[in-house]
Amino acid sequence: MDASANPRSGRDETMITAGRNLAQMFCLVTGAVLLIVGILGFTSDASFDAGSNVQGDEFLGFEVNGWHNLVHIATGAFLLAVAGNAATAISGALIFGALYVVVFIWGLIDDTVLWLVPINGADNVLHLILALAAIAAALAARSMIRNGERR
Repeated sequence: MDASANPRSGRDETMITAGRNLAQMFCLVTGAVLLIVGILGFTSDASFDAGSNVQGDEFLGFEVNGWHNLVHIATGAFLLAVAGNAATAISGALIFGALYVVVFIWGLIDDTVLWLVPINGADNVLHLILALAAIAAALAARSMIRNGERR
């Protein structure tokens, strides 16, 4: 009998682990995009101003500055780092989603997060979409794993 076969379920476990779950796919795709956007954002604004009236330049309709670009790079790198394992991707996506909910709420209250990162309406919408997508991907992946589904 193949060592990867599960005698209880009759399934080949390599088929379950060979593919990536929804949380892993979210982490890979979103992480790569955030990393690239963070790097390219420096072409629009590389300043590291601080204070309550921080202004950034527009990049693809979003307000960015050096700090905002670093946040994109850091969150993108975080998502890529957790994407390799199903469990860490689920946890990472939940953490990312919770963090982006906080950033979304903060953005509704003030147009600068921590007096460093300028945000505009487009940023707020994107933060909410990313937060909801991350949480949904993590919860769906966890549910599918519990039910023994591949994806």
